[in-house]
Amino acid sequence: MPKIGVLAIQGDFREHGLMLDSIGQNWDEIRLPDQLNDLDGLIIPGGESTTIVQLIDTYNLRIPIQRLASNGLAIWGTCAGMIVVAKTLSDKKPVPLGLMDIAVSRNAFGRQIDSFETTVSVTGIKGEPIHAVFIRAPQILNTGPNVDILSTLENGTPVTVRENKILATSFHPELTEDTRMHELFISIAGS
Repeated sequence: MPKIGVLAIQGDFREHGLMLDSIGQNWDEIRLPDQLNDLDGLIIPGGESTTIVQLIDTYNLRIPIQRLASNGLAIWGTCAGMIVVAKTLSDKKPVPLGLMDIAVSRNAFGRQIDSFETTVSVTGIKGEPIHAVFIRAPQILNTGPNVDILSTLENGTPVTVRENKILATSFHPELTEDTRMHELFISIAGS
């Protein structure tokens, strides 16, 4: 079983933990660089991307996460976590970690009042489409040549992408009862 950590400095890390608990996956809360040692996978949760990045820098996590990602650590960014892992943003802040060759626009789907739910079919996940919850969600503006688009909205907008062992979703799988996105990430981390 792969060793999974959830970045627990801001955002909905507890909800990810509950999802992992529900499928019998052990996990650790990650707040400091030495807690990254021996992880196979790291989840960067939704929350407030500027705050998450500020705290990543305050706790000196940026360089260790970047180094571990380049050495094959699986990382999954959900919503704000997608912003954190992006290569570039259309916004001036925050400065993302640059782990995935995607350009992202923060809150592109609108304000809190514009939040919505829909279903998406995700490549690699069998069965019915995933219930996807979008809350002030980021939008992928473009993807690099090595980024696989795993799901899109009906209008073709990518909402789940993968590059090597880095996974990103515009939506919040941890706010549903469907554990299949978490199971997909565990399989990536264990590969």
